[in-house]
Amino acid sequence: MKKVVGLVLVASLGGIVALGVNKLFDRERSSEFGAMQMARYASLAEAGPGMTQDFTAVSEVVTPTVVHVITTVESVSSGSVPTDPFDFFRGHGFSLPDMGPQVGSGSGVIISEDGYIITNNHVINGAAKIEVVLNDKRKYMAELIGSDPNTDIALIKVEEKNLPFAVFGNSDEVKVGQWVLAVGNPFNLTSTVTAGIVSAKGRNLNLIRDPQNPESRYAIESFIQTDAAVNPGNSGGALVSIDGKLIGINTAIASQTGSFSGYSFAVPSNIAKKVINDVMKYGSVQRGYLGVEIRDVNAELADEKGLKDVKGVYVGAVNPKSAAEEAGIKAGDIIIKVGEVSVNSSSELQEQISRKNPGDKVSVLVKRDGKEKLFDVVLKNKEGKTAISVETKLDQASALGANFESISREERMKLKVINGVKVKSIGGRSALSKAGIPEGYVLTHIDKKPVYTVGDVKKMLEGKKGGVLLEGVNPDGSKGVYGISID
Repeated sequence: MKKVVGLVLVASLGGIVALGVNKLFDRERSSEFGAMQMARYASLAEAGPGMTQDFTAVSEVVTPTVVHVITTVESVSSGSVPTDPFDFFRGHGFSLPDMGPQVGSGSGVIISEDGYIITNNHVINGAAKIEVVLNDKRKYMAELIGSDPNTDIALIKVEEKNLPFAVFGNSDEVKVGQWVLAVGNPFNLTSTVTAGIVSAKGRNLNLIRDPQNPESRYAIESFIQTDAAVNPGNSGGALVSIDGKLIGINTAIASQTGSFSGYSFAVPSNIAKKVINDVMKYGSVQRGYLGVEIRDVNAELADEKGLKDVKGVYVGAVNPKSAAEEAGIKAGDIIIKVGEVSVNSSSELQEQISRKNPGDKVSVLVKRDGKEKLFDVVLKNKEGKTAISVETKLDQASALGANFESISREERMKLKVINGVKVKSIGGRSALSKAGIPEGYVLTHIDKKPVYTVGDVKKMLEGKKGGVLLEGVNPDGSKGVYGISID
């Protein structure tokens, strides 16, 4: 086990299993999101003299935007507790015998007035049910919109309007030594605010990389390190500047005990924003790659390679047919700048490139034989293509020949149900149509199992054959129990 394994534990020990993208992304929604963020920003008070000593104003603005995320895994297989504490973070879970459904806890940040919430992937990874509790104690079932294990970021949504939401700040402008606040739900203590300073930027802890998962070699780690107290349950919560802007998503802690011991780490807001914008616009994360193997330039490497300066990122190898090779970058080059941003570590280089899409052109400044050379690189995706890959809409309930949508809290209260999804439309020859189920019917149970989200319908009916019992509420409020047959 690497030395760092004994030092760093994930902040949330209750997160669980990804359901995949269960909701259609909305390209128009992505553009509206940016405009709404700007409008919200205009309403925030600017930091004034002496505000660094009094965090009450920013706490009042930010606290209502941070939610408690409660997740449930239906069953846990028997076995022994793993010795590697990162197994839970990597999605393997703590396997305990005969434990039944397991409940996890984390945090999330509302980023739009209509219920989009950003959190950590490891908080919701594997969850059969995701509940969100607002600061005012209102509770909702959440739908997983999309996730990116390579940055540990996920996007979920609740059906509600006029919610308070956080405003994204520019994490590039964050300075070491500036005051920050961490807001989350450690140990199930809701709406907890702690203060500290930025201790470092661009930290790479190898938390997300997993030798058993080849995809994790694409992990992007460039954490903001702070000394604000963060504990299990803070994962997915907000790291904000003193003017109330979201500059990071709290993700991990440095600890030998599992509790806060001095340092915590957050995914920079610019990385998180790129992920959620891609999920909204394209349905999945679009990430450009240079196609190089890199190392930090340190004193040992400089002596070994005869380098004059101990700075930059050393290119150890260039992948065939990669964007870097086609641009003319070679092994032995030292990358010192991407665009207008100087890079002095592998994590800084990865962060800058990860913000770009396949097909984007970026200028890369390198040192070769002591001389600077500038290359224009057209980035590719990991499949070697420059085109954006747009996901098509998932058919949520093809077995039923119907379209479903989430229901609001008001609708649940009116119908006196605690869970369910509404039948939005029904095909003429579908199983629902044949059974006489009307549009507007709220489906609450399939074969006696509760339905919480649209994704549950698809999951419960996958591979199903023969008779299926549907229970719910008709549009007139009467109880609706139907039997259907799936061929």
